[in-house]
Amino acid sequence: MTYDAFLLVSFGGPEGPDDVAPFLANVTRGRGVPPERLAEVAEHYRHFGGVSPINDQCRALMAALRDRIDLPIYWGNRNWRPYLVDALRDMRDAGVRRAVALVTSPYGSYSSCRQYLDDIAAARAALGERAPEIDKLRHFHDHPGFVEPQADAIKAAVATLPEGEQPRLVFTAHSIPVSLADTAGPVRNGGRYVTQLRETARLVAERAGLEWDLVWQSRSGPPNIAWLEPDINDHLADLHKQGVNAVVVSPIGFISDHLEVVWDLDHEASATAEKLGMAFARAATPSTDPRFIDMIVELVGERRSGAPRRALGEVPTWDKCAPGCCPAPPKRR
Repeated sequence: MTYDAFLLVSFGGPEGPDDVAPFLANVTRGRGVPPERLAEVAEHYRHFGGVSPINDQCRALMAALRDRIDLPIYWGNRNWRPYLVDALRDMRDAGVRRAVALVTSPYGSYSSCRQYLDDIAAARAALGERAPEIDKLRHFHDHPGFVEPQADAIKAAVATLPEGEQPRLVFTAHSIPVSLADTAGPVRNGGRYVTQLRETARLVAERAGLEWDLVWQSRSGPPNIAWLEPDINDHLADLHKQGVNAVVVSPIGFISDHLEVVWDLDHEASATAEKLGMAFARAATPSTDPRFIDMIVELVGERRSGAPRRALGEVPTWDKCAPGCCPAPPKRR
């Protein structure tokens, strides 16, 4: 396949205090998130000056790719500037007819995959007939370039703990409603999210040489809706009761240090561990690790030339999702 451009598609985040409220309105529209939860999350952003770290992380990722990909690079977000429709408009005006896109989530679910596909479709529809075609790169949850940097980051985190401690490895990912996770469902439907995360956790833990758990963080929905559990803080309390004295937390649900990582883990979970008297270390995310950058280049090469796929696990991936895959939740008013 021939491509005219590379498109980075991400979540977006505020760039200053005045952006926080409208950004959160974009994120939560139709989801029925309680006002008190919105106010709480707004304070998390204001703690960091109203600036989300994800934007600079996207800029760093693009900078690392510029000398590696022989395509013009564009950037479009779901929830804040630069919006996806504006990126596609710039591409159209530059004569781009087809682009390959990296979405900044390795996994499948409504919010981490299908919603981005819907966003791309909506942006193309808004631009009309000359809108560029966009081909999303496949999931990369078990690619060596995603797995191996995390295993090494865990080993580095272990080295920061008090000598002689044998830590428990705790993987985290963003919780989602149980109805969307569909943990008993097929991989091609909502069951893909949990299945892929467990596969990534197993692959990373094998290389790190530690016993592990997969738990959840950053729940944001109404209290009457069941979400994936246990929460990281509850799990730390349970581990403490079991006699665990040290933990390494690895946020494998994220490719870089999003606000959910620096607040929910570096701030809240670390405080929980300190209160419990547990040694705590947080492993780094892949971010711009050279192996992660190599992986992105390799995924683009797969789509261009049909090169063989590299994967460490056995959970299948594919280039194009079926139209009904990972359906949207019902809108709440």
